[in-house]
Amino acid sequence: MQEIVELSIPFESLIECIEKLNMQEKIRLWEMLNEQLSQVEEELLEQDSIIKAEIQEARNAYQAGDYITIDEYVSKRGKNK
Repeated sequence: MQEIVELSIPFESLIECIEKLNMQEKIRLWEMLNEQLSQVEEELLEQDSIIKAEIQEARNAYQAGDYITIDEYVSKRGKNK
């Protein structure tokens, strides 16, 4: 049977420990945090009714062919300068 242990670590102590990590460990930690933050951000965006409506609007425009490619946008923008 697996036991769960919960620890309470003061934030300042956590920061001190992170500062002692080598670069490879810091990068690994950064990648893990970035992945978790991205997941939370995605979940929050999926719950936002305004974002949902904007996504649906963009999909509808795309399906209707009412869009330009990035290359077209950049080319058009360059001509306007």
